[in-house]
Amino acid sequence: MKWFMGFALLLLLTLAGPAFMATTSDVRLGSAWYAADRSSAGLAPAAATTPEAVVQIYAARAFSWRGLFAVHTWVATKRRDATGYTVHEVTGWARPALSSVSAVPDRRWFEATPVVLADLRGARAERAIEDIETELPLYPFARDYRIWPGPNSNTFTAWLIRRVPALNVALPSTAIGKDFIGRALVARVPSGSGYQLSLYGVLGVTLAREEGLELNLFGLVWGIDPFALAIKLPGIGRLSFRGGLEPSAETPAGPPSGRT
Repeated sequence: MKWFMGFALLLLLTLAGPAFMATTSDVRLGSAWYAADRSSAGLAPAAATTPEAVVQIYAARAFSWRGLFAVHTWVATKRRDATGYTVHEVTGWARPALSSVSAVPDRRWFEATPVVLADLRGARAERAIEDIETELPLYPFARDYRIWPGPNSNTFTAWLIRRVPALNVALPSTAIGKDFIGRALVARVPSGSGYQLSLYGVLGVTLAREEGLELNLFGLVWGIDPFALAIKLPGIGRLSFRGGLEPSAETPAGPPSGRT
């Protein structure tokens, strides 16, 4: 009986966050993908009036029921004096899964408005772009996609951040797939401020200054972030006692510090 009560409590705690997200405007259930809004959210500087190089990393709630649990992440780059952006991301319908195409960098992810996780400009962005373009052909899962536990869009973003020193961004705990590190058991976390132990993204633990302490159970993350006085819950993400929930998909982010 005790094991059953323990399992029931764990299940309740696991589903409480996604159930809460179903009541918010961040997740659109029942929307048709072909009719969903993919317009710009107004977060990227206009290429025509921004001569400097730009690198931005975005996250938005995943489409339909997936958004109850996770976000989708991608990377946008613009070289100096370029007239448009290149978006680098992994999707389940693309062949290969990894694509780098000219596109609107800050477009809504099927109605979900993104937030900016990182924003690099000028010389720092130029160096990052050189590193990004060098690393892209080396991504080991370019032709592979699994929604769970990875490799997926968040696996790619986390991998690229680890390989590009200028990025060092702590991805949201709701970026399911970020902890998929292939056959390796230990890896540096994307923020570069600690390490993680992970078994194919299904089970693992992270300890880092930026990410805090994260426990990964079947891809879902529970954690504490002592520097932000925050806890991390499946579906919800980081809940800070200083500033409430992590930035809503409805709230444009300011210049990020690397912490999400």
